Amino acid sequence: MSASAPTASSLPSLHDFFAPGGVLSRSSLPYEFRRGQLEMAQAVERAFHDNRHLIVEAGTGTGKTLAYLLPALRARAATGRRVIISTGTKNLQEQLFFKDVPFLESLVGPLRVCYMKGRANYLCRHKLFALRNQPILSGLEEISQYQAIADWEKTTESGDRAEIDDLPETSVLWARLDARSEACLGQTCPDYGRCFITEMRRRAAESDVVIVNHHLFFADMAVRQSAGGAPDAGVLPEAGVVIFDEAHELEDVASSYFGIGLSNLRFEDLARDVESLLRAKGELKAEIVTAAQTIRERARMFFASLPTRIAHGDRGHSGDARMPFTDREEFLETHGDVYLGLLNALHRMEGELERLRASEESQPLRRRTGMVREQLKFLMESQDRNTVFWLERRGGRQSSTHLQATPIDVSQLLRELLFRNYPSVVLTSATLTVQGGFTHIRKRLGLDEGRELVVPSHFRYERQALLYLPPEMPDPREPEFQDEAAKRIRRMIDITRGRAFCLFTSYQQMRELYERLLAEVAYPLLLQGTAPRKALLEEFRQTPNAVLFGTSSFWQGVDVQGDALSCVIVDRLPFAVPSDPVVQARMRAIEEAGGKPFFEYQVPSAVIALKQGFGRLIRSLDDRGVLMLLDPRLERQRYGRIFLESLPPYRITRNIADVETFFANEARSPSSLN
Repeated sequence: MSASAPTASSLPSLHDFFAPGGVLSRSSLPYEFRRGQLEMAQAVERAFHDNRHLIVEAGTGTGKTLAYLLPALRARAATGRRVIISTGTKNLQEQLFFKDVPFLESLVGPLRVCYMKGRANYLCRHKLFALRNQPILSGLEEISQYQAIADWEKTTESGDRAEIDDLPETSVLWARLDARSEACLGQTCPDYGRCFITEMRRRAAESDVVIVNHHLFFADMAVRQSAGGAPDAGVLPEAGVVIFDEAHELEDVASSYFGIGLSNLRFEDLARDVESLLRAKGELKAEIVTAAQTIRERARMFFASLPTRIAHGDRGHSGDARMPFTDREEFLETHGDVYLGLLNALHRMEGELERLRASEESQPLRRRTGMVREQLKFLMESQDRNTVFWLERRGGRQSSTHLQATPIDVSQLLRELLFRNYPSVVLTSATLTVQGGFTHIRKRLGLDEGRELVVPSHFRYERQALLYLPPEMPDPREPEFQDEAAKRIRRMIDITRGRAFCLFTSYQQMRELYERLLAEVAYPLLLQGTAPRKALLEEFRQTPNAVLFGTSSFWQGVDVQGDALSCVIVDRLPFAVPSDPVVQARMRAIEEAGGKPFFEYQVPSAVIALKQGFGRLIRSLDDRGVLMLLDPRLERQRYGRIFLESLPPYRITRNIADVETFFANEARSPSSLN
């Protein structure tokens, strides 16, 4: 957004903006003074002024977006320090930029704000032009997609793939045309002046506030770290303040970007890009064609020789299979020749590309080849004690095998690269505390010093929501649990007349119960995986009395207000899969340090996940509905008290008649609940 920079005097004070009779009360939105919103805004502003870190749990309905947006703008105006706001999802990122920022502008005047996505979201014009005359498009679908992208390129200003409505999320062609840095020519590119990444960087450099998502923030931080802090290594501009919304996701996102991963597809992509980019320049020599084919063959042999045993229960939420790779030394003793063959093939390609020194295309490709070779060497030979090595086999249109290395503990990395590098970092989410405290999240993220604030939700949970704990449920680990779960879900859906989310901790359990209830329930049932998440949510909103079955991706970042969602059913306490290689390694590390991994890691993580899942139900002051948890361990196990003490103050019942009464009174107006 182009505008002159607002000054400290042109922006209202926090009290003048949020207080009764203030700027916000005179807006077009329904206004109700929220003391917690003003309290949070004041805490954020003090943290910026004092160069302190701050962690805030702001319950749903607080209005936390405005509570950090206005202080961010005031801090920029007062200190000149740019502010980066990082969100957990692209949906929230776009809501901030396209909804919340324009609303704030309508009250305080023009603002200089931009938003940035990861490079893979943007088109690389150079790749598009290079592919134009090459007969390597496979099938009518790819040809049609290429033509649509080529036509769109002539008119788009941003190059953001989100503008192409009918481009499939899984488009293989897009992955060959996007602007990921590993194939970027930088300033030597003939299309550099018209590059969408260059333009995005320019907008960011001119902005006071830059809105990103966690994936981009940590990808950028990891790139800078690997480049030794070189200023041009990343895409994000310099900033003095960072605000993380949905901060409960930081550990997992940071772990994925400070780790390393290679798949069989990565080698196929490398060989293909070498051939296509050099062919477009007329520099594809026979030696390079041979080297590329050798990489393909050696990579296929290497990935085919990796262990294949996947124990029962090692499948994650998506159904993909994971296993630890703890016997790398034994693997190298048996298959060392296959591994060395792949390393040598990469080394040979580097040499062939080095001989094309005058070529603009060859040197970025050489660096990319060298990076892949170094990553492969780390994955197979590193003895880093803070890293867990594991394998994942993914299905889908392109089945693939992934060799992964993930940090076991990212707290020290975040301590040094985040909290010591930025004068002020604000962490906020509706779900950060366990039993009212921040001990767990602070320890996992390495936040040693910082102020704390808990802002209760503006909602009246004790009147708006009812938590039903069905009696006499078997333990989820017992075989009869599925039968009982099906009966209770069917009964609840009959009472609520559909309008429910059924949230599961296992992809397999979700599918089994969905297929079982499909013939027994009279309401429309929607299943995760049958369509993109965004499309499923829209169908749920538009379909009367629908029931949606989902796993992890529907536990958070989903907002359905009104009667369309009147019930959230959770099958079991959302403990992380104990056989997951990363979970195993983290629990082992806590145990070796003398701690209690179940209570220090598993329980707190599950508490936050459950709070997220239950948080789908009440999204406004007019919402009301029932939560049902089918897991009896909440009441039978000692740790159940930790969950109950961490949840909002729901009314709790064990009597299904109370649920029937709750919905029998549904016709009452919201005002009668006050």
